[in-house]
This record gives sequence, structure tokens and C-alpha cells, in this order.
Amino acid sequence: MASTASSLRLQGDDNIQSMLVGTVMRKIKSRTWKKQRYFKLQDDCMTIWYKSKKAGNATSTFSVSDVEAVREGHQSEVLLSIADEFPPERCFTLVFRSRRGNLDLVAESAEEAQSWIRGMRKLIENLENMGEREKLDQWIGDWFRKADKNNDGRMNFREVRDLLKMMNVDMNEHHAHRLFTMADKSQSGTLEDDEFVLFYKMLTQREDVLRVFQEYSGDGQKLSQNDLEDFLREEQLEGSDTQQHAKQLIERYEPSDTAKLLNAMTFDGFLMYLGSTEGSIFNPRRRGVYQDMSQPLCHYFISSSHNTYLMEDQLRGQSSVEGYIRALNRGCRCVEVDCWDGANGEPIVYHGHTLTSKILFKDVVSAVGKYAFKVSEYPVILSIENHCGVEQQRVMAQHLNHILGDKLLKSTLDGKAPIRLPSPEDLKGKILVKAKKIGGLEESFNGTAEDSLTGEFSDEDEMAEIEEDNLHRESVLRRVKKSKQRLSKELSDCVVYCKSVHFSSFKHSRIHSKFYEVASFTESKARKQLREAGAEFVHHNSRQLTRVYPSGFRTDSSNFNPQEMWNVGCQIVALNFQTAGEGMDLNDGLFSQNGHCGYVLKPSFMREAEKRFDPEIPQKLDGYKPVTLSIQVISGQQLPKVNIKEDSIVDPLVRVEIHGVPMDNAKQETRYIENNGFNPVWYDTLRFTIHAPGLAVVRFVVEDYDKTSKNDFVGQYTLPFSCMQQGYRHIHLLSRDGTVIPPSSLFVHIRIAGLE
Repeated sequence: MASTASSLRLQGDDNIQSMLVGTVMRKIKSRTWKKQRYFKLQDDCMTIWYKSKKAGNATSTFSVSDVEAVREGHQSEVLLSIADEFPPERCFTLVFRSRRGNLDLVAESAEEAQSWIRGMRKLIENLENMGEREKLDQWIGDWFRKADKNNDGRMNFREVRDLLKMMNVDMNEHHAHRLFTMADKSQSGTLEDDEFVLFYKMLTQREDVLRVFQEYSGDGQKLSQNDLEDFLREEQLEGSDTQQHAKQLIERYEPSDTAKLLNAMTFDGFLMYLGSTEGSIFNPRRRGVYQDMSQPLCHYFISSSHNTYLMEDQLRGQSSVEGYIRALNRGCRCVEVDCWDGANGEPIVYHGHTLTSKILFKDVVSAVGKYAFKVSEYPVILSIENHCGVEQQRVMAQHLNHILGDKLLKSTLDGKAPIRLPSPEDLKGKILVKAKKIGGLEESFNGTAEDSLTGEFSDEDEMAEIEEDNLHRESVLRRVKKSKQRLSKELSDCVVYCKSVHFSSFKHSRIHSKFYEVASFTESKARKQLREAGAEFVHHNSRQLTRVYPSGFRTDSSNFNPQEMWNVGCQIVALNFQTAGEGMDLNDGLFSQNGHCGYVLKPSFMREAEKRFDPEIPQKLDGYKPVTLSIQVISGQQLPKVNIKEDSIVDPLVRVEIHGVPMDNAKQETRYIENNGFNPVWYDTLRFTIHAPGLAVVRFVVEDYDKTSKNDFVGQYTLPFSCMQQGYRHIHLLSRDGTVIPPSSLFVHIRIAGLE
């Protein structure tokens, strides 16, 4: 197969060789569950197969593409728990994409562990460097191997017909047989792998793209450089230097050397370009950090997580350091740490008064220190909810100082009393603590800071929130007795620019509040404020930070819609990162721009205090310019099968949702196409008016239509309206938990026009 080139290249590698032979390793689930398994890389260099050493036990497999990273040594809670039994050089962890649990392994020797660690990293790197065509061939090859039941490297028509069902294709048997015969060049009555690739390509003939190609091609066979320039200018609306861009595209995507010499692009090259990141709906110029990062922190939306320590729900879920690692690796810049007094003088982190498991505060701080700046160099905020007594607060301060060292921000940046919040640029590589503080920043500069070892602060804001989310009657009563809490000076000193305060009213804040004070709102309290005083809320957030978090009633760790909080400029909108769905799709969508760095600059009308933007009436804004967005949904490609039933095929429809200010919230959908998840064609046009384009986020959702019950989710893709490219574009779909599902895509045509 075409993809064998890369597997042959890999097979010359010593580490890959030993993986192909296979190794016995221990799979570790806990201190007591340690079982031997035989692990082996399959010949496709894409699949890992493993089975129990006992004969007759079922085997399991997973794909290399499911593995996100390899961690060496004792880098998971499970491996840390057995650290006394197995040395770190024999241990490693495979971290899977999405929400699948990690695989913790112990090899028989340090050499074997290194072989697998290096080999897996090589395989992951190889996958990341694959071109679009290689990826597609790889995908076809995977299907071919799945369907080749007797492993003879060839498939008869019956096997091909069964495979089509697995691939979500319901097609006319006569038509399928005709294509099968045409692809069977050797006339053996079976298809070998290259013949199968040919059959697949005939099956997926892109008539929709061919139509566009022929419209711009002078001779119907190829696009000359001039033809391609016309296409880029007239359809893709690329104004600047189309000549240079057309040259680059031919160089980059044209597979035929002959066409390259003629400065032309064949249909294959055109298809490759449209399927690439440049042909995708997301503007590549918005992928890297492109925004001004030198404005005060309160001028940015900040990717934020709630109950970061939880892997599941809030009543019985597992608390884990892994929650912090995953959130930080997804670009999250504000994590929550819920601290309580623990045994042996060590503070613990868990969801208080529930059955969730407990982890050590110092382990959380270590994980944050290690992973804070792996994907973004911009500051991380530790939002500490402190329920500890003074003694363990001192221990918390010691851990923060000792473990984080220079990364912990301990004083204002220039040592002077500041007048506004510093910028993400100023705070690169720094970890900030958001918590209660004795006194304010000013006192530490004019010598009036309390010298006492502890200060007192009231817990009334926490009480108000507990009354609002009145979940655990007895725990509320238990806490009422303790409305005054002592605060240790050591922990207070760790708080610089993010002092947690109680919110009274916008009027009170306008007169009394300081720029470094942060108020927290439950979603219901925030919603009440934004309905009653939206413009006031926007104004408040132009000067200081606000944190909003999910209601305590969400015991299943579900999420609210973050968009309404962003509409009033709230920066720290904390979501349950462990829970997939619309809330996290919007969060991932908003923060997919600006280098995934976790900070997105708010529109100028939300940063300038005098603008008085009201999300309820965007048309009152100076420079108000609504736009119309029209999306022609043309076709879908290889949509994943959602129903496990062997003979069921998807009936897909596409819904486009606009999330923005209330006037902009809208949903429209296409017709559903019966029995075709393979290459459905719609040509349906959906139109929207957008009044505040600077705040709008667009979500594409594909569902399997069901007339008797709720539609099944197939895939989605979410992006900021400001990052959309016009013209003919592909949308590469993501699964429920935000991971890519190659080669599933939608093909659309986008037009944006200003309303005069």
C-alpha cells in the first residue's frame, strides 16, 4: 500500500524492530493490580496488540494515533504508588488522547523500557509528519486489514460489501460490483491492497470538487497558474499576492512532477490543497500568537478550569493529579485547588464533604510546576479555595515556595506599587496565586502591613454561595459556625495580583474596589447580574478580573454555556474540563486561536471603559457593523459510524449554531440524507445576521437523524467567527471530546458580507 513506504522506513529502526518482536511487560492499575501482558507492534506500524500470558484470554489492541505522549519513570499516581517496588527506569506511561485512562507499564529491564519509550515517540512523530495523502492511504489500509478476515491480503466481493457497511456506505449492489470489476485489474475475482485503494478512490470520486475544478480550468484537465490565481481571488477572496500563493500551492500540493514543470495543478493536487490546513475553514494566520499580549490581564479571556482535580462527577468522582496535567496540556491557564486539612499535617485536595477521593496538595503543586508552561509560556493562575486551618496554610505556603521556586510570583514586577494589572507578556513563565489576602497591595509598600502572624477574614461570600447552591444541609450548618477564618501571613504573602474578595454591587466596586481584587460568581449569580446590569458588568470587567464557576447543583459536572459570561467580558469562566459537550466545544473553539496559548484579547469595545457596550443592544455601539454570514453546506466525507449495529448506516444532517450576544444566538440545519455517512451531498444554504461579530463563535454539528428518538451525535467543529476563511473550505470534524476523527470532514462554501 502507499503507506508501506513509511512503515518500511520505520522498520529499519532498532527500537521499532524490538517492538515488532514483542515484549512481556506488567500492566499496572493499582498497588494490588499488576498483571503480565504480552505487547507487540503489528506489521502496519500503527497498531499495538496485547494479550494476557494465560492462553485463551482475549486480546486487545489500540492505535498509535490514540497515544498523545509517553512519560518516562514514575509520572503517574499509579506508578508513584509502586515506586518502592519498581525503579523509575523500568516504568513508563502511555497517555491517550481524549478522556481515555492512561496505560501504566513496567518493563523487565531499563533497556526494554527505553526501546518502547523511544519507539513509541518515533511512531507518534512519524504520524504527525505524514502528509494528507499518506494519512488517507493509512486510513484505507486500516479498514482493509480489519475486513480481510482470513489475512490473505486480498478481498472478494462479499468481504468488500461487508466492509462498505462498516465504513458507513449503503450502496447499490450492482454499482458496487461494477466498480469492483473495474478495480480488479488482475481479474482474479479479488482485490489486492493497491486494487482496493483504486476501488476506494473510484468510490469516493469527489463530483462536488470536480465541478469547481472544471469551472476554473481552461481545458478541463488542469488549472494553469492563471486559472488557480483566478480561483484564489474570486472564490477564496485572497486579495494579496495571489501569484506568489498560487506558485506555493502548486509546489506544495501537486503530486505530478510533469504538472509542476508546467506550473499547473491537476485535479489530484486541487483536492489535496482543499483538504489541507490551508484549504480548511480556520484561517492559518490566526493559528499562531497574533494578538497584542502587552495589555492588562483583565483585557483577556483566560482559559479556565473548575474542580480541576476531578476526573468525573462531583459526588463520587476520582480526584487525580492527572486532571491538572490534562487541563494544562489543553492550554488551560487557571486551575482550581480546593484545599482541606489532611492527615500528618499535609493539606489535601478534594471536593469537600463528598465521597470524591483525596490527593496531596504538594503533588498538585508539583504537577502544576512541571506542566504549567509545556504548551503556553503565558502565566498560570492557581485559584485556591482555602478551607485549611492556619497550621496547614503555612505548610501550603512552604510547598508553593519550595516546589515552584522562581516560577511563583512573590512580589509586584518592578517592586513599586502598581496602578494596573500587568500583562500576559510581563508575566511569562510565572504562576500567580489567587486567594484571600490580609490587607492590600498598597500596605506592603507603605509599611502598614500587619506584622501579626495571622489575619482574620470573613467567609461571608462563601456562605452566600453555599446558601445559593444549597446542596448539603448539614455541611452548610457545619460551616456557618466558622464564618470567621484565620489566615496565615505566609499564605497571604503568596497572593499578589489576584486577591479574592466578596462582591457587593457594581456601584460599591466602582467606588471602593482595587484593580487586583477578583470577585467570584456562581453561574446563577452572574446571570442575574448580566440580565439586570449587562453594561455595568462589561465596565467592571474592563478594570478587574471576574471568575464565574458552575453551580453546585451540577453534581454531574456538566457545564453552563460560557458564551453569555464572555458577552459581559468575564475573563475567568471556569468549566469542568473533564466533561465533553457544548460548553467545552465553545471553550476549545474560542481558545483555538492565538497559538492555543490560553489568552484571547477581548474586543476593543470591552476594554475601553468609556465605550459602555451593552450585549443586549449591540446596535447602540459606535462603529456598529453587522454582517451576514451565508454557509452553503455542500457535502460530507467518511462520517464516523455512531451506531454499533452491524447494518445501520448514518442519516446525516448538519446544524450550524451561532453563539454570541443574545441577538446573534441562532441555529439552522440542513435536510437529512438517508443511509449515507460516506459521501452525503446537500448543497443547502444557511444564512445568519451577526450583530457583534467580535464575540461570535460558530459551531458545526453533524447528527444522525432519528425520527423516533433523539438524534445521535456524529461530530462537531467550533471556531471563532473572526477566524473563518471565505470560499470553498473543508471542516475537519472532531469527536465528542475534541479529538480529530480523520478523515471525516464537511465541504462548505462561505461568504461574509457587510450589511449597509
